Amino acid sequence: VSTQSTGLYPHVPESELPRSWSSKDRWQFIKLSRCNLRVHYNGQGKTHKDAASVRATHPIPAACGIYYFEVKIISKGRDGFMGIGLADKLVNMNRLPGWEKNSYGYHGDDGNSFSSSGNGKKYGPTFTTGDVIGCCVNMINRTVFYTKNGINLGVAFTDVPLGLYPTVGLQTPGEIADANFGDRPFVFDIEGYIVECKTRLRRDIQTHSSSAPYNDNNLLDIVLKKMVFGYMVHHGYCGAAENFAKATNLYFFEDIPSIQNRQRVQKLIMKGMIGDAITLVQELYPTLLGNKPELLFKLQIRNFIEMINNLNSEPQSHPYSIASLMNGNEDTNEEKMEVDHKPEPSEGERQPSRHALEQLLLFGRELNAQNTQDEDLKRQLQEAFSLLAYRDPKASPIGYLLHPNQREQLCADLNSAILESNGLPRQPPLEMALSQTKNTVGRMLEEGLGAAAYCGLDEFLKCSLRPQ
Repeated sequence: VSTQSTGLYPHVPESELPRSWSSKDRWQFIKLSRCNLRVHYNGQGKTHKDAASVRATHPIPAACGIYYFEVKIISKGRDGFMGIGLADKLVNMNRLPGWEKNSYGYHGDDGNSFSSSGNGKKYGPTFTTGDVIGCCVNMINRTVFYTKNGINLGVAFTDVPLGLYPTVGLQTPGEIADANFGDRPFVFDIEGYIVECKTRLRRDIQTHSSSAPYNDNNLLDIVLKKMVFGYMVHHGYCGAAENFAKATNLYFFEDIPSIQNRQRVQKLIMKGMIGDAITLVQELYPTLLGNKPELLFKLQIRNFIEMINNLNSEPQSHPYSIASLMNGNEDTNEEKMEVDHKPEPSEGERQPSRHALEQLLLFGRELNAQNTQDEDLKRQLQEAFSLLAYRDPKASPIGYLLHPNQREQLCADLNSAILESNGLPRQPPLEMALSQTKNTVGRMLEEGLGAAAYCGLDEFLKCSLRPQ
């Protein structure tokens, strides 16, 4: 599947998208070629009983929101009795799409649309050799429309069920059609259509959410202000919280000195000064880490990683390698003299001092001796120890462990533990609301609500905050 196809359906794994016609789910008169994208009719074509169809490899996932594919008529064959559309898993493939229950089709010989019936309705123009017919399934409003050579022909079907398969049917000799499931650009501007649908959907959401006359006395307005205020207090933005409280007449639910203490701890963590952070926590909250040994162990693992992080930044009079110390090797005085005259190594090549390495290895042995039984902590510790195997840990496959952003989750965990020990919520209401919203949208996708494909919280917030 091309990047175009995956870009159109970001919530759906490639493996779950229709990508070609099924070599197993077809009538015997259908022949496939060109990676199962080209369909040939290989029957007698004397009566409608000789019709043959083929389904795609997968049904259309509701999480696509809007799904589109195109079929190019390579040859109309003898009569051009060709149908393009959709069918569920149980529809007989010895019929053109639209003739059977739970199947839908647009036929080329008469331009009629067929919905679960052999009686067609006038819909669009006929199509023949060289034409490109597109089929769009809108799972937001459960409609289907077709395109011909890039022109939208209007809605063909309404109230279509979910779980349908792209389907094509042929009936007379010489009929050949090529499918495009997104492996190359479409003739129709499906991206533009999706943008229009997204815009309408967001407008509907905003209209609905602003339909009530909110004001300073409105309960929802007050709740939202408290949520924002709680977020600031939770993360220790003391100055911003004080200004916000004055502007909104809100009151602190935690003493300002307590907020400042949490802020001090968080700053140490984010600077990589884990040892100092542990000392400060033990001073301010003497029983906290004793009651949470797993959190303490996580802090110690991070401290070990930060010690590795700091090795290359220490001033050195003489370099030693980790391997040499682990193997118990000693350098001679003559070797030391030679090293003193060597050019200054680059950061990646620089070797740490012997004392720093000895402290690092000693601390590592102490961590290992704790013999934790928690599988996740064991994995984290082994990953940290693995950094010792590389001459330049930052350039190693696990060098990401040394990145400052790896401190963020630990910082959040420690902050939540401090709040909990003080009888305050571990997570601010604003974050809980955002998390609940994301989970709700995910559940909507699982339940087949197509609109949820375009209600992603991150994308919606970006569009809402974008300057108009």
